[in-house]
Amino acid sequence: MFAQSVDLTIKDIFLKSKNNLHGSVITIEGLCSKDELAQSVLNAVLAYEYDELSPTQAADTILKSVGGSCDMTEFYSVKELISYITSGFAVIAIDGADKMIAVGVQGYSYRSVSEPESEVVQRGAREGFTEPLRVNMSLIRRRIKNPDLVFEQLTVGTESQTQLMLCYLQHCVSPALLKKVRQRLEDCDLPVLLASGYLCEYLEDKGTSRLFSGVGISERPDAVCGKLTEGRIGILVDGTPAVLIVPRLFVEEFQGVDDYSNRSYYATFVRFIKYLSFFISVFLPALYVAVAQFHPEYLPTYILTKTAESLARTPLPVTAEVLLITFVYEIMKEAGLRIPKSLGHAVSIVGGLVVGESAVNAGIISASTLMVVATAAICSYVTAPLYPPIMLLRVVFILAAGAAGLWGVTLASIAVLISICGKTSLGVPYLSSLSPFSVRTMRDVFVRAGWRLLSKHTIRVQKFPETEES
Repeated sequence: MFAQSVDLTIKDIFLKSKNNLHGSVITIEGLCSKDELAQSVLNAVLAYEYDELSPTQAADTILKSVGGSCDMTEFYSVKELISYITSGFAVIAIDGADKMIAVGVQGYSYRSVSEPESEVVQRGAREGFTEPLRVNMSLIRRRIKNPDLVFEQLTVGTESQTQLMLCYLQHCVSPALLKKVRQRLEDCDLPVLLASGYLCEYLEDKGTSRLFSGVGISERPDAVCGKLTEGRIGILVDGTPAVLIVPRLFVEEFQGVDDYSNRSYYATFVRFIKYLSFFISVFLPALYVAVAQFHPEYLPTYILTKTAESLARTPLPVTAEVLLITFVYEIMKEAGLRIPKSLGHAVSIVGGLVVGESAVNAGIISASTLMVVATAAICSYVTAPLYPPIMLLRVVFILAAGAAGLWGVTLASIAVLISICGKTSLGVPYLSSLSPFSVRTMRDVFVRAGWRLLSKHTIRVQKFPETEES
């Protein structure tokens, strides 16, 4: 099956017995610890006296008595054999036995547990998920010491055979919701699964808006544990330092781990900042285009004079100017992400000079336009998980404002709002607590109530109004 692949190793072994028992140890080079295999297992297996035991009895003896301190599991199929050796296990096969033994001696290299760069917190744990599946499971288990916490294994990817783990609390999760997630993962026809993001589209509800994602992604085990207590399901993908969380609600994009570590009044203030930044990043450039091009009477006289003078010195219409700066900023951002760090400062300096002062002095762009687009760009990073839809909405609203002014922005806003209101995440309305409105759940939306109130009644996600199944 492996076509003589050089990383597959098969070592013959001969047992001390009157029946001349022999077998093989099957491993994949670089995935298991050969030292641990030899010291903890093989030395004991080869030194044991098996007398006149049959091959199957010898395998049972190794499994129950000789194996030492390593985890050992018996199995009976070739499919399981491939899964075990490609996951870092060593497999002991005795000629003539009707079973094989998988030995847990994984020894591949991986990145140590460290703080995730994308979800930095001021207060709280500094641990983030890493690539090995078993390590990520242990990070969650350490925080929820409850037998109701279940890890359920699945395999996705016809070629990659990637292992997944469904993670949930039995007494919190909805059976209908769990069944739906299982079915969608089983129906996934991906040939290769290399990252958790591959699964997002398969977990989305069909016929609903794809603008915002109904699947959350977190790199912090403490954030995942908090969602599990609300009846959510976590999906751990082997080789990915993040966990998918379903269902996902819109209001959760404005919540952070720090909110629950700080005092409630400060967490509420931060949330208002996040909501304000979201609306500024989406609407400010469009409102600027609409007012400057169609409704200048709404501006105070002094600001109107300065804006008119600035725009009069530039060759492009205000809509084209705003779009140009927006796209140039996106190009600079992508360049900053892709180039080596040693060149990052050079790109920052060149970008600041070209797109900033030099462009304004040369009369290519106006100072007011640059300030508006820069403010919107900065605000978009306050809610970083929403950056992709924010970027798309910003361009759509700029085009609508350039075509019909404030009326265009209003019509585009209504269309987007209708689309979001019709979206569901595994049958749960995406805008729950806002639409359908729920007074009880509003205690953790715009404001963050104190823990004395939050801890009294845990709200399960399947109990939100108008949820399809519970």
